[in-house]
Amino acid sequence: MKIPEKAPDWTKLQPEDIALSKELSETIRKANEDYLYWDRFKYLAPKERNPEQAWKILRLLREMNMKRIPLQNQDGNLFKYWLPDCALEYLHEIDQYAGGVILTESPSLYASEKKWYLMKSIVEEAIASSQIEGAVTTRKVAKEMFDSGRKPKDRSEQMISNNYLTISKIKTLTDQPLSKELLVGLQGSMTRNTLDDPGHSGRFRLKEDEPIRVYDHEGNILHDPPAPDKLEGLIDDLCGFSNEKGKEFVHPVIKAIILHFWLAYAHPFNDGNGRTARALLYWYLLKNGYWLFEYISISRVIVKSRNQYYRSFLYSEMDEGDMTYFIIYHLRAISAAIKELKRYIERKQTELRYAARQWSSYPSLNYRQKDVLRKALEDKTLTFSLKSHMQRYNVVHQTARADFLELCKAGLFNRFKQGKVFYFVVAEDIESKLQR
Repeated sequence: MKIPEKAPDWTKLQPEDIALSKELSETIRKANEDYLYWDRFKYLAPKERNPEQAWKILRLLREMNMKRIPLQNQDGNLFKYWLPDCALEYLHEIDQYAGGVILTESPSLYASEKKWYLMKSIVEEAIASSQIEGAVTTRKVAKEMFDSGRKPKDRSEQMISNNYLTISKIKTLTDQPLSKELLVGLQGSMTRNTLDDPGHSGRFRLKEDEPIRVYDHEGNILHDPPAPDKLEGLIDDLCGFSNEKGKEFVHPVIKAIILHFWLAYAHPFNDGNGRTARALLYWYLLKNGYWLFEYISISRVIVKSRNQYYRSFLYSEMDEGDMTYFIIYHLRAISAAIKELKRYIERKQTELRYAARQWSSYPSLNYRQKDVLRKALEDKTLTFSLKSHMQRYNVVHQTARADFLELCKAGLFNRFKQGKVFYFVVAEDIESKLQR
């Protein structure tokens, strides 16, 4: 990724340069629709103004709307943000859907089935968040690991497994205030058995640790984190900002994104900062009633636009702490994730209606058995285990065993044993049996 060009100093603006023409006003409006930085805005400037002059006017107008947060950059200046119209539009969309509208659009679906359709995104988030941090396992292999219930084979699979388990338990932590202990616990859970130095898991950076830098996947330096001796104050301020109430209102989605940025900027751990920052975003949103975020995968969107993700962080650092770039990128990513979830549910509803006609001869099948059957029909190479069934549907061993024994008794699945563990595969003549 190419490092963006440093913008001109907007503070060196002469009073006579501030007059806004109709053309310049329209240019500024377009620039704020996508919240452009200098490297793109300079090509948009009207002919009547040179790009540097137009940029200075744009930055002056943005500065008039800024809100400060208690996070300082390396120069001692406070980070800041504002919400242009595009951000407010995204927030309206998120508020509209994140409270559960998606789940009420098809009353024909059972609540338990709805939940499973949505739970798929926890697996997707675990995979994508790990891929952002360097995991090289494919989605297919990772899903096979979850479906079979086998243990991770390598570091990449362990990263994904850790992500899954951590994200799954975040909702049990939402009654707690943000604290150093909670952050260390999240990072420790994310990084267990994945670091070159196991001693770096579950603790903040120390003076005696090797200095660290943040690189993109192409090896470019993106960020020099604050020194370890500044971390205590940065984390105290982070927790205070998260926990404070009764002061100036900050929209919960915006606050969650700021917490993500703050932790990534402070970079308090030797490794696992990105994964922990994204987990912190989910934690805060769930804590504030945005429960649908448990089931959407923001990281799946981020991994498809990794350079834009890195660039939004760089823009925020380079443009005098203007976090709006980072905020708008994440609002777009959240909007895309919600739309993706809606498409997924619509597709699954269609599949469910088709599958219901196929297994009409087996009316006693419960929603877990139907879902396993549907997955097996999509990919007949899949292998299922009792352990994965228990984990995926949150049931006890006895229930998982009963589910598969009934499927085997009906001739829809076959059972085989490897070592002491039983596995299950779909019967070869499954289509003919379903069409009876």
